[in-house]
Amino acid sequence: MNINDNKNDNIWVLVVDDEEAIRDILNHALQQSGFRCITAADGRKALEVLADHTIDVIITDIQMPNLNGIELTKIVKEKYDSDIIMMTGFVRDYTYEEIIDKGASDFVQKPVSIKELIIRVKRVLKERELLRERIRAEAALKESERRYRELSIRDGLTGLYNSRHFFEKLHEEISRSKRYNNPLTLLLFDVDNFKQYNDTYGHLEGDKVLVRIADVTTKSIRCTDSAYRYGGEEFAVLLPETENGQGTIVAERIRKDIKKEAFSPETGATVCITISIGIAQFIPQESPEEFVRRADSSMYEAKMKGKDQVSMSPQLTRKRKTSHVIV
Repeated sequence: MNINDNKNDNIWVLVVDDEEAIRDILNHALQQSGFRCITAADGRKALEVLADHTIDVIITDIQMPNLNGIELTKIVKEKYDSDIIMMTGFVRDYTYEEIIDKGASDFVQKPVSIKELIIRVKRVLKERELLRERIRAEAALKESERRYRELSIRDGLTGLYNSRHFFEKLHEEISRSKRYNNPLTLLLFDVDNFKQYNDTYGHLEGDKVLVRIADVTTKSIRCTDSAYRYGGEEFAVLLPETENGQGTIVAERIRKDIKKEAFSPETGATVCITISIGIAQFIPQESPEEFVRRADSSMYEAKMKGKDQVSMSPQLTRKRKTSHVIV
């Protein structure tokens, strides 16, 4: 096994042949063409090289002891990212289609024309780069589509999901709640006296409040929950597999954490913000619109009771699967 270091190029070619003379001739020719070259006497030694080096192209004889070229190709295609050019002097034993079906990128006959072989190596490398460019382009397109999709469902100011996505997710969660007979709770909350804050300090300062509220809300819920900017200064949180009582705990946590936040809309001014939260647990017989309306009514009730509080919608008895055991 011979390794020649030509640091002027990053293309590695592995020549695998049990005839030393052929290995030496191809090694020299490839180096003269600007490639970095490694040689191996059979398939097993080629695998040793592949374990330690990243090889772009493998030129291998088919008929070799220990591990022949076809067996080597099968292993390479399963474990490594290398293109393969097969060589053979037994042309009648194999057709071009058979060799390509085995996983090779190209097929040349012995005795090998050095000029032709170099051309084939360059063609394989060009096709390899074109394939990589296509893969990169497809990945970039998928990422662009993902980002576009993400932007289309996000609120531009707060980064929370927007109201359109809220209704999409609401229908999904309601369907899941019905299918598995699991509870679903909705929180709707509104910033108290927000118009007055905007009128006093300006909309830019008001936007800062909304952004901070979004951050606090996100940190206060589970990864299985989801938060939305419902509209203006109104927010929504969907709590899957959560009953009213558990929802109240979450709502109180959000309310208290937001109240702790101190805003400085102008020099010397420190302002605390409060929110009013309405809670509703989904009732299987109601529509999504009725579900949201009950949460909205609860939020309005919290406002009417003095703001900075949590109000829960009256909950009808939920029919759940039960088992009766006679003792």
